Amino acid sequence: MMKILVINAGSSSLKFQLIDMETSSVIAKGNVEKINEKGSFLKYKAKGEEHIYTQDIANHSEGMELLLSKLTDERVGVVSSLDEIGAFGHRVVNVGESYFDSTLVTSEILEDFRLKADFSPLHVPGAIAGMEASMKLCPNKPNVAVFDIGFHKSIPEHVYRYAIPRRYYDTYKIRRYGAHGTSHYYVTQRCAELLGKKPEDINIVSCHLGSGASITAVKNGKSFDTSMGFTPLEGIMMNTRSGDIDPAVVEYICNKEGKTASEVVKILNKESGLLGAIGTGMMDMRDITQNLSDPNVKMAFDMYCHRIKKYIGSYMAVLGGADAIVFTAGCGEHTPELREAVTEGLEFMGVKFDKEKNNNAPRGAEVEISAAGSKVKVFVIPTDEEMVIAEETLKTINNLK
Repeated sequence: MMKILVINAGSSSLKFQLIDMETSSVIAKGNVEKINEKGSFLKYKAKGEEHIYTQDIANHSEGMELLLSKLTDERVGVVSSLDEIGAFGHRVVNVGESYFDSTLVTSEILEDFRLKADFSPLHVPGAIAGMEASMKLCPNKPNVAVFDIGFHKSIPEHVYRYAIPRRYYDTYKIRRYGAHGTSHYYVTQRCAELLGKKPEDINIVSCHLGSGASITAVKNGKSFDTSMGFTPLEGIMMNTRSGDIDPAVVEYICNKEGKTASEVVKILNKESGLLGAIGTGMMDMRDITQNLSDPNVKMAFDMYCHRIKKYIGSYMAVLGGADAIVFTAGCGEHTPELREAVTEGLEFMGVKFDKEKNNNAPRGAEVEISAAGSKVKVFVIPTDEEMVIAEETLKTINNLK
């Protein structure tokens, strides 16, 4: 079994985990931040220690070179040489319908990704830079792209299509793609285990609530519907994203303020959500839950919970009921106030919530927070997207042999 280096590259960052597939354990992890900015650094965790290395990092290749040098470093390294790393697994959000299944990256594939980067312009260019860096520095190692939309391949056409002229789908493939697929897949597998059932025998509503957030209706272990759409801007309210909004608002703001559509979409992506609704710069859920006595903060928190609850209700309807509701990702895993507010009033659909279990749920643990006899179970399941990417990478390589 090999060691796989999982890379999640953004426009100015490189998050990484080195995973030993034999033991399914993370042996080193960290992130390169502020690439091509002032104050760039590498945060590196291994052997129970954390180190910060500050230096100029002009591009993703220099960031990759720095992290690879630490992995093999005599003092802080965890491998004797790069020969011990069997492959690179890269998170790629969305490059269109041609790429749901994990794919071995070649120069031709990379060129195709560049042509299709406009499907996810905030995410794909960074991912391409990460792949270019690893292919340049370790040219003999396989690189596998694992797509955020992969789990959503099973969504039926009447669910993924938009009610716009068909030519826009036929020509430009404008449709619902979703995101966070690796996370929704992981918690589906874990939830099945906790329920003592096979994944194909369960229906769940999976709530991935991080700075970016999405909810997925899982039917018979497969994605049936999901809140994010053509881009990750659609769906529930998020830290800085508006989520669902009347499209005519974009034109209205353009006319009132003389902005372009691109400028308004940037506002909806970067200045909206909790950040925009509160209006004071606050968007961290820990700060929000500590300031609920502030009417404006409470209003934004209520907006957030209402929109999550609305999606849960609609997905319970299209699933015809569910075995469980699952909370995962940063806010979902670590905010009991949020989980209580979202599940309050769901007794009519079979949810019995246990406030004590919820408030005492240990951080980082899989735990049931529904009461005994609850027809619909409620779980907190910490996600592990990197492990899914590593497993997909290994599977893709083995399928080529």
